[in-house]
Amino acid sequence: MNFPGPINTEELQRKLADLRAEHRDLDDAIAALAEQPHLNLIQIQRMKKRKLALKDQITKIENLLIPDIIA
Repeated sequence: MNFPGPINTEELQRKLADLRAEHRDLDDAIAALAEQPHLNLIQIQRMKKRKLALKDQITKIENLLIPDIIA
């Protein structure tokens, strides 16, 4: 994820909140699907893959927002 120009903190905070909400929603959806009598393993696998991609994006944005602390 590349952000041209200066970092807009407010925009990144909004994006981060959206990604976290989608990540939580996927978690709930995966749990609900896992409880179904007829598991759709392919769908669950795709959702887990999407969830991992979201986690990567969340981590990248968090790293942009949290400055490195040099000790």
